Amino acid sequence: MSARCSKAMDYTKVLNKTAAQLKPSGIRKYFDIAEKMGNVISLGVGEPDFHTPWVIRREAIRALERGKTFYTANSGLAQLRKEISEYTAKKTGIVYDPSGEIIVTVGGSEAIDLTVRSLVAPGDEVIIPEPSFVCYKPIVELAGGTPVIIETRKEDSFKLKATDLREKITGKTKLLILPYPNNPTGAIMTEDDLRPIAAVLEGTDIMVLTDEIYSELCYGREHFSVISLPDMRERTVYVNGFSKAFAMTGWRLGYMCGPREILTHALKIHQFGIMSSPTVSQYAAIEALRSCEADVQNMTAEYDMRRRYLVDAFNKIGLRCFMPEGAFYVFPCIKSTGLTSDQFCEKLLYSKRVAVIPGTAFGECGEGYIRVSYAYSRKHLSTAVEKIAEFLEELKNAD
Repeated sequence: MSARCSKAMDYTKVLNKTAAQLKPSGIRKYFDIAEKMGNVISLGVGEPDFHTPWVIRREAIRALERGKTFYTANSGLAQLRKEISEYTAKKTGIVYDPSGEIIVTVGGSEAIDLTVRSLVAPGDEVIIPEPSFVCYKPIVELAGGTPVIIETRKEDSFKLKATDLREKITGKTKLLILPYPNNPTGAIMTEDDLRPIAAVLEGTDIMVLTDEIYSELCYGREHFSVISLPDMRERTVYVNGFSKAFAMTGWRLGYMCGPREILTHALKIHQFGIMSSPTVSQYAAIEALRSCEADVQNMTAEYDMRRRYLVDAFNKIGLRCFMPEGAFYVFPCIKSTGLTSDQFCEKLLYSKRVAVIPGTAFGECGEGYIRVSYAYSRKHLSTAVEKIAEFLEELKNAD
């Protein structure tokens, strides 16, 4: 028998074109390089350096010992949804029915994806303030929607302004994403900031996705949610989770709350794509909501001290830095170096083995900035600042 010559597959012909055109995450790029290099001080990934509080881990162990390893209801454990309802009501004053207005998801990221896929059809426009988390724009594009970017400005404390929002609304606008407290800038939106936004949306059919994964991590003031404003509950999907505030990134657990008419359809997508969120994580999350308020406060207090140290340190070495009021990132300006954000990050990584993220990973308007996470020990931060100061001095001497 003669051997047959098989034709090589041309994968460009079979790949989903939208997926093929997506750019890899700008966050993971530098993290992956740093991981291969070794001996790198990484200030890149937004992950708490605290261990998950012991009471949460202990509850997970107990769940395993009791054999709680089967599927839960698609929308999550009934007791967890009840705890989420009570917790959210305590924070915002808004009550969601656990039986049809709450879905437990695989991280806040799945909740964002479910919201977009439930609402956005090809041709619909989604307004996204930037700089902001890397997932919003790709998720909209995968749903066939058109991202419409609003560039927020340092002089406005990186807040979304009602005048800018009004200018971007068209007859195709379906959804507004509110990413506050903000990653990467640390900006927040107060009640006074949000009221004009709500006024612009009044009388429209535009929905809102409010991503409040960092809502527990605010400094000097309580977080205010847009759902607490009159008539906003009906047009908003509220997304939150356990990763940041409870130091539970690897547990992969989040949740979404919203109108039953929307979540009914989100649940179908969740059923077909996920089935249900990790069971052991759900039992652990019940204990987190019941018992860990003090742990969250202690972690937030430590982040606050790191925040103040890092902003002061960057300003002293010549990188002007906006004072964040939420999350755990600073967003210093590096325009004075004459380097692009990518150039700065790459040169710093290879010459000083310090990894930070270029501002352009969070939108084109992030050019001239870098994101630095302070979810690391103060010793870790201090060493990194010393190396960045050395790097800046070497750049000056090279001119």
